[in-house]
Amino acid sequence: MPVTTPSARLEVFPLLLLFVLCIVVCNSKTIGSHDYCIIGAGPGGLQLGYYMEQAKRDYIIFERSNTSGSFYEKYPRHRKLISINKRHTGQSNKEFNMRHDWNSLLSHDESLLMKYYSKEMFPPADNLLKYLNDYQTKLGIDVQFNTEISNIHTVENVSAPDGHLFHMNDQHGNSYICRTLITATGMWVPNIPDVDGIEHTDGYENMSLNTDDYEGKTVLILGRGNSAFETADWIYGSTNLIHMVARSRVRLSWATHYVGDLRAINNGLLDTYQLKSLDGVLEAAINEVKIVKRGEKLHLDLSSEDAEDDNLNEVDMYLDNFAIREPYDKIIRCLGFTFDTSIFGNSTKMLRKAAGLRISKYPSIDHNYESTSTKGLFIAGTASHSLDHRKSAGGFIHGFRYTARALHHILEQRYEDVVWPHKTYDSRELLSVVLKRLNEASGPYQMFSVLGDIIVFRDNKKTFEYYEEFPIHLLHDFTNITGSEANEVIAVVLQYGANFSGPGNDIFRSDRATGDPSEAHQSNFLHPVLYYYKQLPTAFEMKTKKRHEILPRPNLMHHTVEDFLTMWDAPISHILPLRRFIEDVIKSDMRHYFVEDCFRLSMLHTTLPDGCQIVSNICIRRQY
Repeated sequence: MPVTTPSARLEVFPLLLLFVLCIVVCNSKTIGSHDYCIIGAGPGGLQLGYYMEQAKRDYIIFERSNTSGSFYEKYPRHRKLISINKRHTGQSNKEFNMRHDWNSLLSHDESLLMKYYSKEMFPPADNLLKYLNDYQTKLGIDVQFNTEISNIHTVENVSAPDGHLFHMNDQHGNSYICRTLITATGMWVPNIPDVDGIEHTDGYENMSLNTDDYEGKTVLILGRGNSAFETADWIYGSTNLIHMVARSRVRLSWATHYVGDLRAINNGLLDTYQLKSLDGVLEAAINEVKIVKRGEKLHLDLSSEDAEDDNLNEVDMYLDNFAIREPYDKIIRCLGFTFDTSIFGNSTKMLRKAAGLRISKYPSIDHNYESTSTKGLFIAGTASHSLDHRKSAGGFIHGFRYTARALHHILEQRYEDVVWPHKTYDSRELLSVVLKRLNEASGPYQMFSVLGDIIVFRDNKKTFEYYEEFPIHLLHDFTNITGSEANEVIAVVLQYGANFSGPGNDIFRSDRATGDPSEAHQSNFLHPVLYYYKQLPTAFEMKTKKRHEILPRPNLMHHTVEDFLTMWDAPISHILPLRRFIEDVIKSDMRHYFVEDCFRLSMLHTTLPDGCQIVSNICIRRQY
């Protein structure tokens, strides 16, 4: 009987896999195979596709519609974006200007900026739609339109880096095989709560945009986010009154520093509410009522559980002063969207965040943007906000354009063995390099507390490597993520104060800011923080850090005092304390000297500061 060696079995395996795949897809029209498959040609998918194209990777983007960014064909329903389009900053530095451009994607093409598509501070959604399609065509990003992907499942393959391949179908019966899968479908499935009578409501996704349909009507809006207030602003000039109800209080973005909370451009209803002009906003749990249609009117009644309460007198008293006891002509639900998991088959799990949390609408992913349940399955775009919900800007273009770039670097190292891009400098340049990044960089500025720059010391701190926009919550795994060894590092992070913002806080109080460098650690507004570690923090330290901590306790820590102009370039308040911190870390004098000063010091001391050595080297080069 012949003996089959392990190597012989490995040679046979690909043939067996091909045979199995042929059986699986025998009824399919075609088979497409790619290293990377991206589902969704919205801004998140296009941004990642741009970097795939630049790297010349084998990738494809599947888009179910016939256009890029199809979400914006319909949303926002009232056609005005709330992402700012600040065309003028007084600066010519492109990187700095991207701090205040919330709609453009990243590219090398200077013409692909939103400021060339609209002059409005809050552009029409149609302008963004045109921009996204120009971005795709001008940059040659490979998108396969009119392809609706479903039935995503895994097929075991021991030779694949993650132990399996992804198999999926489209609506035409075509099949595709991908080594690595990135879902960039966004959050587009309307959130419809399980409430009795919810079928009598109109959804944000299908409500009439004709204001005449609300003429003289009494309207109830379910929800208290931007879509709810956007809807109220659209119709409140036609209605008798508008009531708005949600389970929690209104959160204003200028009070929470979270761009996803209610923006000032949409909050007109708060005026008519507080000035007692019929409209009103209240907090109540939607699941405690049921919607009943009586004739042409819609009523909110207590749920059956409350109605059967033993103490009916208390229920009657409650109903007597029930805030929303009057009937409504229309009820509109504006309760946001959830992630679509229906495209995944049983073998490919895409879990949601833990049930009961408000972020349960998001997929469950690790800080490398990979599914917690399926290896090789990643999330890009809005849905990656799972990691920084209510903490940073990862759910919006001006945030996820940077997390998409970080994801690309992660994929490059993991699958292509490409080290995370970085530059090497002499340590005497450290202060100037850090100052330049603090005052220009847009990635850490937008993705504060999430993406940061990492300084890795080499050669006994004589040189350093600078890694931009690294996911700081992966600091413990820096070597595996970047492909570069590291031990002694500084993490440069932008962050807000720990106990400053939030509903109910007086964020306009007179002592809301500090200008004293000695009190920089009490800064409330966005400001730089540098964390120095003699050794990288461990995974256990990252997991057990306190809730308010961005990173585990370092060996040395430096807060740069907040600044009204968000420009950290003041010689005494910003640069001097930062220089002294760096000198503490590298144990070297960072000051610069004139030639005359160096000559005088050489007459008085046997050793000279590093700054004089630089001057000496310059003089020698000029002499020869």
